[in-house]
Amino acid sequence: MLITPRGRSPRAGRLRTVDDGDTVLRFHVVHGYRRAYRIAGSGPAVLLIHGIGDSSATWAELIPGLARNHTVIAPDLLGHGASDKPRADYSVAAYANGMRDLLGVLNIERATLIGHSFGGGVAMQFAYQFPERTERLVLASTGGVGREVNPVLRAVSLPGADLMLSALKLPTMRLQTRLFVELMRMLDTDLGQDAPDLLNLVDALPDATARSAFIRTLRAVVDGRGQVVTMLDRCYLVRGMPTMLLWGSRDSVVPVQHAHNAHAAMPGSRLEIFEGAGHFPFHSDPRRFLELVEDFIATTHPGNWSIEQWRDLLRRGHHPEVGQPSTEHEVREASERSAT
Repeated sequence: MLITPRGRSPRAGRLRTVDDGDTVLRFHVVHGYRRAYRIAGSGPAVLLIHGIGDSSATWAELIPGLARNHTVIAPDLLGHGASDKPRADYSVAAYANGMRDLLGVLNIERATLIGHSFGGGVAMQFAYQFPERTERLVLASTGGVGREVNPVLRAVSLPGADLMLSALKLPTMRLQTRLFVELMRMLDTDLGQDAPDLLNLVDALPDATARSAFIRTLRAVVDGRGQVVTMLDRCYLVRGMPTMLLWGSRDSVVPVQHAHNAHAAMPGSRLEIFEGAGHFPFHSDPRRFLELVEDFIATTHPGNWSIEQWRDLLRRGHHPEVGQPSTEHEVREASERSAT
């Protein structure tokens, strides 16, 4: 297990962004819905899964570097980016199924999964549902390992959220919001670290259909009291699955304490803290993020699950380690229900 905080200035280690020469958005219709994705490179597959309200464009600085040695697939989740936005099931389990089906369409059997925020929850759910198709897990500022979450997201999960998101796009509100963001940055608050990226997510919701998909996705995992889905009760199942956690020390969306809790709950996992970074460590220091991911892949063997191993782990059940929730009550306190 590794814990190696390093001090880096925000936005350090810039990499070149993806352009049309690297990859462009492609489309496949799966179950009647058009799915957008980027694909680049060749070699063992790496699947990049973005967070709520985001898109595959969030990985722009990482794709070229990863594509040197890997086949990189970066989808726009259903309801996000250029993918269709139907009135549909936006649960974590449904997204995991969607990732399996997209990989199937692309004739990819197994992949290393890199998930950010909500996408980290989808990655964990994918590994839980399809361990035989998961080689490694890289979880960046992931959801699904504790109740706490930014109060703004809790508010957006409540009734009337669509009106609130619509109002944020009004010229007068946009000006006031950006002034508030600038004040948060001047005061050197944690929210000030993340606010520009979070505002970009709001800007990426151009119409009522996009806002509805965003709210449906958020409500699948967050309510007025915080996160309502956890993987803590089954983290013992990652034993033998190479797992790395990457987190910003000043994450204002999902507290960095969640990183330490998840690290303790996941046997053999690695933990890397990006000092001074917020909720998007791969934006703050993409070069270090890329180096860590490439080293992790190079120094670990892909998970190799058999039906017998899975059955044995389930039968032996959850045996808490230091720092893990030690009773059923404590697991429920961390989050009231689990993704199944």
